[in-house]
Amino acid sequence: MGASGWDYVTAYQGSVEASLEALHGEVFQELYGDGEEYGSRAELYADEEFIEEEGTHSILDVRRVAKKPGAAKRCTLRPLPAARLVHHFGTDRPSVRQYEDVMARAYEALESGRPDGEDATLLGEQRMSWTGVYVVLYADGRPTHVGFFGSSGD
Repeated sequence: MGASGWDYVTAYQGSVEASLEALHGEVFQELYGDGEEYGSRAELYADEEFIEEEGTHSILDVRRVAKKPGAAKRCTLRPLPAARLVHHFGTDRPSVRQYEDVMARAYEALESGRPDGEDATLLGEQRMSWTGVYVVLYADGRPTHVGFFGSSGD
């Protein structure tokens, strides 16, 4: 099937883990809400062959949150390092608008086919399939949203 990139912005729910859990619920409902394939996320994840081989090509493929940047592990989200936040956003507390603008420029560079397009952008921070990166987003000094981006598939 190939690799698929994905990105989401969701409301901050008090922690990145709680935000991911809420987003998982929304995305599961969107993809499988009719109940024909899977009646719950537990049923989805119990289908190990599907999850391991094909996946959902969505945020549902990552289930763990790392607190520190570092080596990417399959099915794990990790934070964008502080220095890389400043590099991409000019601040360590980007807003939703800044995230959306930086991500739009990243997709534009990717679609343009420029040789440095992906590597020089926020999307270049995500290099390993079946993993993702998160960015906590702020307004008035408080976290309000989380941006998640990554890829699934081979």
